[in-house]
Amino acid sequence: MAVRLQMRLGMVAEHERLQDSPDRILVVEPTIGSVARSKGNLYLLVTCRQSGKGPREAARFVADAIREQYYYDESAGIRVCIVKAIVAANKRLAHDRDHYGLHLDEAGDGPIGIALAVVRGAELYVATVGPAEAFLVRAGRLSTLPDPHRERGMPSGGIEPEVWRGEMIVDDVLALVSPNLVERLDADELRDAMTTLRPQSAMEHLHHRFVAADGRGSDGAIAIEGTEVAVTQKHVALVPVRPAEPLAGAPDHSPIPLADTVSDGVAAVRGSARSARSAAGVGAGRILGSLLDTLPRRTSGQRRVTSVSSRRETQRRGAIAVIAVTTVVALGAVGLFVTQRGGADADLSSLTIGQRALRQAQSDLSQVTANGVDLVADDPAQAERLLSDAYQQLGAAETAGIPPTTTDPLRSQAVTSLDRLYRMVDVVPAVAFSFANLKGVDLRTLVRGPDDVPYVLDAGTKAVYRVDLKARKAVPVVRMGTPAAGTKVAEPKVLAVGGPDLLILDAKNQLWRWRPADKKGAGTLTRVKVNGAVQWGPAVSAIGTFVRNADAGLYNLYVVDPADKQIQRYSPAADGSGFPAAPSGYLQSPQILDGVVQLYIDGDIFLVDSGSIVRYVSGTARDWKMGAPGDTILRQPPRYEAMASASGSRQGAFYAWDAANDRVVAFDKATGRFL
Repeated sequence: MAVRLQMRLGMVAEHERLQDSPDRILVVEPTIGSVARSKGNLYLLVTCRQSGKGPREAARFVADAIREQYYYDESAGIRVCIVKAIVAANKRLAHDRDHYGLHLDEAGDGPIGIALAVVRGAELYVATVGPAEAFLVRAGRLSTLPDPHRERGMPSGGIEPEVWRGEMIVDDVLALVSPNLVERLDADELRDAMTTLRPQSAMEHLHHRFVAADGRGSDGAIAIEGTEVAVTQKHVALVPVRPAEPLAGAPDHSPIPLADTVSDGVAAVRGSARSARSAAGVGAGRILGSLLDTLPRRTSGQRRVTSVSSRRETQRRGAIAVIAVTTVVALGAVGLFVTQRGGADADLSSLTIGQRALRQAQSDLSQVTANGVDLVADDPAQAERLLSDAYQQLGAAETAGIPPTTTDPLRSQAVTSLDRLYRMVDVVPAVAFSFANLKGVDLRTLVRGPDDVPYVLDAGTKAVYRVDLKARKAVPVVRMGTPAAGTKVAEPKVLAVGGPDLLILDAKNQLWRWRPADKKGAGTLTRVKVNGAVQWGPAVSAIGTFVRNADAGLYNLYVVDPADKQIQRYSPAADGSGFPAAPSGYLQSPQILDGVVQLYIDGDIFLVDSGSIVRYVSGTARDWKMGAPGDTILRQPPRYEAMASASGSRQGAFYAWDAANDRVVAFDKATGRFL
């Protein structure tokens, strides 16, 4: 009789695995016949040498990426599709490596390992990459499916996975195991468990032995056993044999003695009662008629002849009126009943939902911090899940009618823990200088001047002020209408610092250079000639400089020109008098720059553009992405409008002003990682 294989699985339940394990197990057994016949069943184990939230998310990301790519790709056979899926997942993981906090070794290889198996019918395909093991138990013998590049984990620059193809027969057991578990438990113990126990019992036994051996971290393991399923055969349905009917045609009689006599008597009594009831009704009707005949009668008046159509119209109107009045009364009664009863039931139901949500929030908060436990420090991922749920439950409780006096203390506790989880700290600002005595002040730009004191641009008075923090005095250095170089300064709109100079761009795209002469606010104002400045559009929103020769005070000038979709780069004259040469475009390809509000240069160029910050290297936006604070449950998505830094190129941190949430956020300058 023909047989077919069915896979019997064994793996440790997710809630029984170690909390610090980053491994991910994925099983896909398609129920659609065409998919099962072409792609087969997928069994995947993703391991990681590192522990923590980032590696755990990376393992989950790799597993989902391989599953999607493998079942989506219909371009080739199983072996080629497996290789393409692993290579694609490796590329995507390499692109987001900094996001997950994965550390590479000296050879540039990552900590992620893959053990993958595909079973289609009796065909078996197995592939391993990096720190992952695959064993095949057949006839009591344990065989290792080797990986020639086991030391090269993902992400890696040159992964070339090899796929082993064989045949799956009855009672074969394939085990995909983390190398961390194999190091704690030798291969003999693994073989004994797989040959003497069922897959589920074997996996649970090995995991208990691993925990007893003080195992930590990666503990993923899955076993697949091929079992026999016999093909069923349909037999002929059995037909019951019925006995002959010896009494066919005879009168029906009850087998109970005297039953027929009793039933005939009951039928006779029923007939007599029916006749008596009819006779009584006829007699009562006659008596009532004779009484009505004795009453006095009024002569009938003159009859008025009414047409049939008029009479029918009157009857129709009367019927409509009666139906309308009846409907209104019924609807009013039903509405009053439903309103009174439904309102009471709704209030009671809403209060019950609110109390349930409040109890759930209290339970979540107690798991985070009660009894000396601090999951924020010990298990941030679990703390984030519990605190987010508590915050949402408190909102549901308030919506259901729980008073704020009850929920506010719990909400304050949840917000405090979430802020600590997301590394948000409230600071008390100190006033460095106040323009309260100056009317109509509208401060727009603040820069650190060449003499290490702040300079501010005030759109209200249309002037640039030098602020002496020690003397607590603000002196205007440039105003709209100030005469210089045979012309007048238009309204200042952009500030920048270049070497020993404070650069001021006015509304007419005239560039002015103010160089301080002393520490009291005196200085010289000179117009700087820039080749092609008259061609700049009116939307120039940012300028910046990069010092080329500090001793000579020479620097390059960068101008963000949205009209040309380009950052114009100017080289200085040898004597520092201006920028006479034609500019060169910094960006390798034109880009929309309408949302740029600030340009920052430290060797690389950073643009504050449309609420986000982008880094450019040699004219292109390289693989650099700002991390997210992650606290969207408490705050709006960030919108950055300014940035500053006091460190060198790709060193230290830079600080961004999040205008949507009124806060300053710190990021690692080299990687963009949220600090």
